Amino acid sequence: MGEVNLNRLAVFVALVRAGSFTAAAEQLGLTKAMVSQHLARLERELGVTLLVRSTRRMALTEAGAQFHADCERILGETEAAIERAGESRETPRGNLRLTAPVNYGTAVVAPALAGFLRRHPDVRAELVLDDGISDLIGGRFDLAIRGGPLRDSGLRAVRLAGFRQLLVAAPCYLAARGRPRRPMELARHDAILLSVLSSPARWTFTARSGAQTTVRLVPRALADGAAAVHAMALAGAGVAILPDFMVEADIVAGRLEHLLPTQCLPEGSFHAVYAGLHAPAKVRVFIDHLRKSIADKAG
Repeated sequence: MGEVNLNRLAVFVALVRAGSFTAAAEQLGLTKAMVSQHLARLERELGVTLLVRSTRRMALTEAGAQFHADCERILGETEAAIERAGESRETPRGNLRLTAPVNYGTAVVAPALAGFLRRHPDVRAELVLDDGISDLIGGRFDLAIRGGPLRDSGLRAVRLAGFRQLLVAAPCYLAARGRPRRPMELARHDAILLSVLSSPARWTFTARSGAQTTVRLVPRALADGAAAVHAMALAGAGVAILPDFMVEADIVAGRLEHLLPTQCLPEGSFHAVYAGLHAPAKVRVFIDHLRKSIADKAG
């Protein structure tokens, strides 16, 4: 048996349902000759006779009747599969597996995800917190939340929000070592640095006038996660540069102080990253929900 053109299955089923070549041609938008040609080629590909016909009627052979039943089932399953795919495109459902950096995931993504799940009962979620760059496809993630510059890739990225980098220190540290008044004075201070950055000790401050000062901090401690840098800063180990969403509550409570407030550090940003041209509804709707949640908090 040669290779079978699956499009001919639909023509064959339509022909049996219509009961004649003329009616089938009208339903399919084909000529009667084309319907006859499809049937002849399908029988040749299968190597069996499916229909016998006279000038007035046609009838299924035994093989044709069995093949027709199989085709009805196959086409029915195909239509159901297409319908399910359409539902996935339009309605959030299924398992949403996503990854995010530990601190941003805890402070921002997890609360937004809880609200999303309340609104969409047909969605289950698995949140993996990881400060590394997870393999989106190999890890079978639907979505990744990533901070900093994005690597050039075929992945789709949607910007979620920017964040400020703040220079902070605990009051106990400042009481012992004094407060820096200008960026260059940081050379006399101990710094707690995030080792995963490309240049953890080198920072450029921009004054309100636009003047820039690049300084090299003196590392007293290094950590590979922002949570550890944050903890050491709270304990008074030195000055640290941390994202605003991690330290704003500490600044309000007096646990940390914002140093050099008239100087700005480079802004960071977070993106939602996913693979494929068409994201399923669970991904699209969650990204929209997360962006709105971030905007509501900022407002």
